[in-house]
Amino acid sequence: MPTAMRIGAFRFYFYSHEPNEPPHIHIDRGDATIKIWLESCEVAKSRGFRAHEMNDIVKLVAENREPLTEAWNEHFG
Repeated sequence: MPTAMRIGAFRFYFYSHEPNEPPHIHIDRGDATIKIWLESCEVAKSRGFRAHEMNDIVKLVAENREPLTEAWNEHFG
């Protein structure tokens, strides 16, 4: 599970066994987790985050979409 970046208590990462899915990022904080599609910045699934937290995380992904997409492309080439 390569870590693409960390922002505060959030860890942004992807699983190495998901190369056939569109680019996306997983974000964890403690036991809460969320998966966001990088192209659309839409939530694919989430567990443990409240709605306002999910909105804040989506904003973080949108603000960092370029380096996150670059990390995806470097890993999956």
